[in-house]
Amino acid sequence: RVPMSFSRMLILSICCGLGISSVSADDAPTKRKIVLVAGETAKVDKVGHHDYLAGCECLKVLLSQTDGVEAVRVNDGWPTDEATFDGAAAIVFYTDGGGKQAFLSSPERIAKLQSLVDAGIGIVMIHQAVDYPDEFVNLAKSWLGGIYQTGKSGRGHWDSEHADFPDHPVTRGVTAWKINDGWLNAIQFIDEMKGVSPLVWSGKDYVESRQGIDANIVAWTYERPNGGRSFSFTGLDAHAAWELAGMRQLVVNGVLWSAGAEIPAAGAASDIEKEKLYGMLTPRTPKPKKPTKEKKPAEKKAVPASKT
Repeated sequence: RVPMSFSRMLILSICCGLGISSVSADDAPTKRKIVLVAGETAKVDKVGHHDYLAGCECLKVLLSQTDGVEAVRVNDGWPTDEATFDGAAAIVFYTDGGGKQAFLSSPERIAKLQSLVDAGIGIVMIHQAVDYPDEFVNLAKSWLGGIYQTGKSGRGHWDSEHADFPDHPVTRGVTAWKINDGWLNAIQFIDEMKGVSPLVWSGKDYVESRQGIDANIVAWTYERPNGGRSFSFTGLDAHAAWELAGMRQLVVNGVLWSAGAEIPAAGAASDIEKEKLYGMLTPRTPKPKKPTKEKKPAEKKAVPASKT
């Protein structure tokens, strides 16, 4: 055994006296990484509508309020370097649907996403990201537990109030809210909804949200049978919805739960100033107004001459 040198003994003594740890950087606690994938945000549209960039930036700010979380934003629906997904605890997709999802654009991307699902990484889909073409129905159901399917599901804008929520980690601290939002409902779920927990309901036939009506589920969690968690929410059509504290709480909790985080009894931190929220908006060019058709003057009908 090689005797310790005097200089090394001196350095160790000084470190111990100052309370300096000899733990390496590799032993430091790692952060819980959450990747936020923003779909392509149309350049021509109403400001705030389907603003996936601003929505993911808002989520980044909200999630960063939780200690130990590192939120990373990706633009245009898919990272330029797939190594961005390395070490992720959860991946959030806020994007267009109906086959426009960038992760469906090639077999290689689909395979990559499937490998992440197989690894037990949390998967979150927001708004139209839950909408899938028929050829992806079974695959997407295995990811999320339920999806929007054309011809079987419903969509539209209507008023709804949300006040009663089931007991679940994702609903902790969620307060009531009311909104006119763009919803997707009549979700097509896996058989017997095994592993699915409905959280929020909305239907255009009535104003208030109601529990127990499967056709009107608009938010749910899914504990995948092979491991991993998923959370889906079909609202958030417009950026203004992030103003609502209850909705923010639900989405932030859902993302963190999917990443395997413990949700505090009062819910995760999810505060944001209104000025900061709207400062995130993506500049847009308004859609051109449709030309109005000129009404033709009504033709005067000839009055038949009276017989005398």
